[in-house]
Amino acid sequence: MDDDEKRQQDDWANSRKNRLPSFTEVLSRRTRPPVDLFMFYLFLQREGAEDILDFWLDVQQHENLCRAYFKDVRKSGRTIKEDWPQYWDYARRRGSIYGTVVGLHPDGGGTKRSTASTGEMMVEQDRRNLAAAGPSHDEKAGYGGRSTSPRPGTAGISEHTRVASPNDPYDKEQPRSTTPFSLSGRTPTLFNMRRASRAPTVIPRSAAITRMDLIASAERIFYRYLSPAGNTVNSPENHEIYLPPSLRIHSFPLSSSQEPRSQAELSMMAQIPDIFHAQKEYCFRAMEQDAFPRFLRSKAFGNLTPISALVRLIAGLITLWIGLAAGFSLIFLDVHPKSKRFFLFIPFAIAILCLVSHQYELDPILVFLGQSETTPFRTLTIREPYVKKLLLGRAIWVSVLVAAFVTALTMIFWAVPGHRL
Repeated sequence: MDDDEKRQQDDWANSRKNRLPSFTEVLSRRTRPPVDLFMFYLFLQREGAEDILDFWLDVQQHENLCRAYFKDVRKSGRTIKEDWPQYWDYARRRGSIYGTVVGLHPDGGGTKRSTASTGEMMVEQDRRNLAAAGPSHDEKAGYGGRSTSPRPGTAGISEHTRVASPNDPYDKEQPRSTTPFSLSGRTPTLFNMRRASRAPTVIPRSAAITRMDLIASAERIFYRYLSPAGNTVNSPENHEIYLPPSLRIHSFPLSSSQEPRSQAELSMMAQIPDIFHAQKEYCFRAMEQDAFPRFLRSKAFGNLTPISALVRLIAGLITLWIGLAAGFSLIFLDVHPKSKRFFLFIPFAIAILCLVSHQYELDPILVFLGQSETTPFRTLTIREPYVKKLLLGRAIWVSVLVAAFVTALTMIFWAVPGHRL
């Protein structure tokens, strides 16, 4: 890493000292715990919606694979127009997110803000992390430069696959949910943390990328995330995500085991590089507008998981009952000396701390130790500077609140005159 890159990273880090990270920064792995990509994945997993993030990451990898193919073609001395005339014609007419890579838009204009810019940040981050691998690594990684998004509404998908028919029997037989975070049959629960994590597919790069590799990548994504949930022939582990009707793809006419021959198959193959971009942007916006704000509220203003907060509520209520029972016993037995009642602050302190921690979903003791929960009762160190400052301020407020309640309860039970029944 040269001095310019170090200075750029320092400037970027300083710009986030007084603000929370953006969703693009989280996806590009530029944030630190507890607001990093790993914690966001765990947050979605608790809600039963991690497939949306898996889909986004898989499509990002598919697009990087396509960029690698286009760069390999250019490095071989051939042009994309000569190597893949069907794609060149399609990209020229309909637009493509790889416009800069294939030479359609050398000025790099027209790039969308959302997924295109996030992809660039992830590419740049990977380059920095793997710079030590030598100059040949970039050729193996297959990451390209800036990309140009297709025109709105095209989505890189032919009309017969892109728009759902109003008489589609599948739409009648399988009721769909209305948002990606209210998936039918995937009810979120507090106790689903033991589910196996399904990381995005890793596509090895041991040889030059071919068009059949691109088809295989797209086919894998379709049968994993977009095909009907009842179809288990091609994908036993189908995890269909929600998409609005205009973005659903009901069939995948190509096969990674047979090279396209007919004109219709060749035309469809030309759409493979851009086929999931519109769906990817929809998932990006859905996560950015729905799940991500709740994730920030959960991790930037609290440090407990729902299960841990629930356990604290139960423990707080039980301990409060024990403290009140002991306090009333001391009063109605008229135990002397009266100073023994001051020991009530122990159960009261434990009870109030647990109850207030549940209310705020924040344990001040963990914050003072610099820890935040990942899964119930498992923690990691808080490393994001602004989040650490926010949590420390809230922890101090919670501590003052706990101290005030404990002092008030203890003094009330101390001041009440004893009366032996």
